[in-house]
Amino acid sequence: MNITVIDKELLDEVSRRAKTNARLRMNHNFHKSLDDKVHRFLNALEPGTIMDIHRHDEDESYVVLRGSVKALFYDKDGKLIESHILNPEQGSFGINIPANTFHSLEVLESGTVLFEVREGPFKKHIPLGE
Repeated sequence: MNITVIDKELLDEVSRRAKTNARLRMNHNFHKSLDDKVHRFLNALEPGTIMDIHRHDEDESYVVLRGSVKALFYDKDGKLIESHILNPEQGSFGINIPANTFHSLEVLESGTVLFEVREGPFKKHIPLGE
């Protein structure tokens, strides 16, 4: 059995790796393979990470375990149409993003860690304009 407790030590470790990564983010996967039917992972994000506007063919859900992000939503032309601050200390814990919704994230706080879930197998995200 390979039980993983999601605790402060794990969040700290994934955040430490994100801070030293050139992209300023790091995943810790719970799924075993990119071919798995469901992808579950921690995504540690630091301010300054760049997340292009994109969409997925499937729903995507975020739960903020620590820190805060602004979830940004766009129309097909790249016009911002909606945004939400997600911060568990302020009572906004997460968001479900419907399939084919153009979105991005702005990281507002160092040490931010999300728990993400989306359907597998892995497919590259679809950038704005495609």
